[in-house]
Amino acid sequence: MTRYRNLGGNSGISAYESGLDYIKVRFNDGGLYLYTYSSTGSGYIEKMKALAKRGVGLNSFIGRYVRKRYQSKLR
Repeated sequence: MTRYRNLGGNSGISAYESGLDYIKVRFNDGGLYLYTYSSTGSGYIEKMKALAKRGVGLNSFIGRYVRKRYQSKLR
C-alpha cells in the first residue's frame, strides 16, 4: 500500500492501494475497505484515486459522497 500524504494534516486515512477498477483505503483506526466500480461507481472511484494521489481531500470526499458504498471491509 502507498502511504497517504495527508497534506491537510488531519485526515483519518493512512494508506491506499488502487487498481484498474478499485481503490483500497486504510483508515487510521486500522479499518481497510475495498471500494469498486460496481459498489461505488466508476466516477467516484476515479475521483478517489485522484484525491489519493494528491494526498488531500480523500477522507472528506468519502464522508460526503461515498459513505458506506464499499464492496467489503477487509479488516
